[in-house]
Amino acid sequence: FFYPMSAARVPTAVSKAAVRGSMSWKKSLPTLNPRSNAAPSTMEGIDPSHNLPMGEWSDAQVKGAVKENVMLTWAPSKAKNNLPVITHGEGVYLYDSNGKKYIDWTSQAVCTNGGHTVSEGVKGAIMDQLDKTPFVYGGMAMCEVRARLSNIISSILPAGLNGCAFPSSGSEANEAAITMARRFTGKTKIINWYRSYHGGTANSLQATGDFRRWYVEPPPGFVKAHNPNPYFFEFGGATEEEKTEMSLKMLEEQILYEGADHVACIMLESIPGAAGVLTLPDGYMQGVRALCDKYNILLHLDEVMVGFGRTGNMWGFQRYDGVVPDIVTSAKGLSSSITPISMVAISDKMMEFFEENPMGWGSTFQAHPVAMAAAYANIKEMLSNNVVGHVQEMAPMFENHLKECAENHPSIKQYRAAGLFGALDIVMPDGTQPHHFNAGRTEATQAYAKAFNEVGLIGLFRPPVIHVAPPLIINEAELKEGFEKQHEALDVLDKALGY
Repeated sequence: FFYPMSAARVPTAVSKAAVRGSMSWKKSLPTLNPRSNAAPSTMEGIDPSHNLPMGEWSDAQVKGAVKENVMLTWAPSKAKNNLPVITHGEGVYLYDSNGKKYIDWTSQAVCTNGGHTVSEGVKGAIMDQLDKTPFVYGGMAMCEVRARLSNIISSILPAGLNGCAFPSSGSEANEAAITMARRFTGKTKIINWYRSYHGGTANSLQATGDFRRWYVEPPPGFVKAHNPNPYFFEFGGATEEEKTEMSLKMLEEQILYEGADHVACIMLESIPGAAGVLTLPDGYMQGVRALCDKYNILLHLDEVMVGFGRTGNMWGFQRYDGVVPDIVTSAKGLSSSITPISMVAISDKMMEFFEENPMGWGSTFQAHPVAMAAAYANIKEMLSNNVVGHVQEMAPMFENHLKECAENHPSIKQYRAAGLFGALDIVMPDGTQPHHFNAGRTEATQAYAKAFNEVGLIGLFRPPVIHVAPPLIINEAELKEGFEKQHEALDVLDKALGY
C-alpha cells in the first residue's frame, strides 16, 4: 500500500513536549454531600414514653416501633408485622397482647427447655452475679462461676472431655470448634452432611448443608457428605444393616479422595434437628467413630439442639453405645435460653495442646459471668429435678401421640421421635412433598400455619417438616392438650392439600 506523506504541520502558538508512557489521569475526588450526624445523648431528646415501665406501652406503640425499627433474620422482615406480641409466659405457655394463650410447641427454637417460669434459684444466681462481678474479660481475669461451670460440664460428660470454653451462641461455639480442629490437627478440611445446620457465622454457615449456606460466598475447606438417611434416594442393600454399611463405605471413599491427611474433622449433628429430627440407623455413628480413629480424624458432634436432655439422655450422642466425640458443642439447653451462652468441650489430648497454643478464636463476651451464672444454676436444677428422667418417662406418650398424627391424617407421610424431639413429614395426595425446604410456603402450608396459631400453638414451622419439641418440663395433661390442638391444625392441612 502507498501512504502519502502528510503535509507539514504549521506550529501553533502553544507547543509541548511529547510524552511516551502510561501516566495516571487527573481525577477529582467526590465532594461530600453533608448530612447531620447529630443524635440525642441524653434522655431529653428521647420519646418520653421510654420512661414508662416495661409492659406499659400500648399494642399500637409496640407494633409501630416494630414496623419502623425491627429486622428479622432468616425470613423477609415484613413478616414481623404479623407476629404476635408476647407479653408474658408461665410454664409451657405464652400469652400475647390480646390475651391469647399458646403452648410453646417447639420450645421456641428448641431452646426454652425449662419453659417460661424462671425459678427463684436461677433468678438469685443471676442477681448475685450482677451484684458481685457483672463482667470480667475472659482473657484478663478469672471468676469462680467460670471454674464451677467448667467443672460441672466436665462432670456430666464422658471421661476424657475436660476442656471447656463458653461462647455466646451455637454458631460461635461451632466456629470456635472448627478453628480448634484445624489448629490442633494442622489440617483444613471439614466434612459435614448436606441435611444439617450448624450456625450463621462464616465457617459454621459453610459447615451447614441446608439452603442457608447459599446466602454467602463460601470459604474453602468444607466437604459435603450424604446423610445415612438421604432425601430422594436410598442406599443399596436388602437390610438396614447393609444400607448403613453402604453409607459408611461411601463416606470412607470421600475421606480417601479428599485425602485423610487433609481432613481435620468430621462434624455432624448427633441428631440433625432443623433438617427434621433425623434419627440415625443403628451402627452408623459407631462406624463414623471407627473411620475417624482409622484415619486420625477428629469427631465433632454438634449438640446445640439435642444437648441437655432433649432426647432422654443428657447428650444426644449417648444414644450411640461406645461413641465418645473429640469435640462437643452445645448451646440452647445450657441455660434454657435464659441468657445467651454456648459451650465447647474438647478431649484431654486437645486441651493439652491448647495449654501451650492459643485457641485462635475469641470474643469479648466469651465466658460472660452473668450468662455463666444462669447456665450453672440451670444445670444444677436439671440434675436436682431429674429432668432427663422426666423426659424418659414422657417419651413413650410423646411418640404415641406422633404416631396417632401419622395414622389419622393423610397429609402426614411419617413421623420420627427421640425423647421429646419429634417431626412429622407433610405429603401431597400424589405422594410427593409439597415443596423443598428453601421454597416459600404454599397456600396449603400457609393455611396450616395460620390454623396452628389460631388453635393456640406457637413454634417453628419449616415445611415440609412439622417440628414438635415442647419444653422438657411438660406434663402428661399439657402434652395431651398440645396434641389435641395439633390434630385441629392438621385437619386444616388435610383439607387444604385436597384430601
